[in-house]
Amino acid sequence: MHSQLRALLAASLLVALSHAVATEYKIEAIAEGLEHPWSIAWLPDGTALVTERPGRLRMIRDGRLLAAPIDGVPAVHAASQGGLFEALPDPNYANNGWLYLSYAYGTSKANATRVARARLENMRLVDLEVLFTASPMKDTPVHYGGRMTWLPDATLLIGLGDGFDFREQAQKLNSHLGTLVRINTDGSIPADNPFIDRDDVLPEIYSYGHRNIQGLVHDADSGRLWQHEHGPRGGDEINLIEAGGNYGWPVATHGIDYSGAMISPFTSRPGMIEPEHVWTPSIAPAGMTLYRGTLFPQWDGRLLVAALAARHARVLTLDGAQIINDAIILDELGERLRDIRTGPDGAVWVLTDANPGTVLRLSPDNPDH
Repeated sequence: MHSQLRALLAASLLVALSHAVATEYKIEAIAEGLEHPWSIAWLPDGTALVTERPGRLRMIRDGRLLAAPIDGVPAVHAASQGGLFEALPDPNYANNGWLYLSYAYGTSKANATRVARARLENMRLVDLEVLFTASPMKDTPVHYGGRMTWLPDATLLIGLGDGFDFREQAQKLNSHLGTLVRINTDGSIPADNPFIDRDDVLPEIYSYGHRNIQGLVHDADSGRLWQHEHGPRGGDEINLIEAGGNYGWPVATHGIDYSGAMISPFTSRPGMIEPEHVWTPSIAPAGMTLYRGTLFPQWDGRLLVAALAARHARVLTLDGAQIINDAIILDELGERLRDIRTGPDGAVWVLTDANPGTVLRLSPDNPDH
């Protein structure tokens, strides 16, 4: 870790939220030397699992990164944005032991986002089962999506990307590119998926018209499903997901192409759902969490969003389904931030997207306040 970041971690940092309530926190480096860490999740006993994009699954136990990675991870297509994405425990993990993995699968000429599940036994994955592979295959090493989350009925949502060169596919319901899909824990299709009765639609599709989904959060209190996705130059979106909804890409967008060319003259169209929040210029949003905890009461019920290009995180204040404030934190790190999560300890955990990358833990500087 470079000296500037180390110095910042050693200090207590003061961040003023726009409602003028100051939040003091300290930052600890829990694990260092990781290669592009992508996601973090916790097992029921408090053990943390961290994925590294090249295809390693690591374990943090009792606050310490174990030296050896977990064996048995399926081979990934590790190129550019491709690799191992999420490791997500089953909601009933304590009883069934299933762990779900999303990753890039295939070759440079034919690759796709895939989801498999396995059980973790003695630092090894066993009983591996492939549950879902996005179709059609593509020949680009980018825009895989890869974020997953659970709905209360224990169905699994998988966010996908448009493959970059295939953005028109996001409006085609016979393609998984640019969609959010929903499956059962065994890979079967839920009987109440929105397009289940249409022969011309892939039955896994839950919503479509997305560019590159990088954040998914279900709010158990309100029942809302929050999602964010990358725009091109500008037009990053936060959306409230409705089953069967069309979210516009690339017909409606607030962004322009990287060349400066117009993608669409429309920011909204009839029958397409508009975003709840847009970032222009792009911040490249990455992970997202809805903070519920007692360590940071000022953040309770707020969305925290990591950002890659902007090299900071956002605190979004909600009023029901409306985002009424957008504040910046962690810009003092100057790091690309890949994931942000609420830990079982109530702390906020952040992954830096670097090689070497770091697992950071935010906790109150004055825990008694």
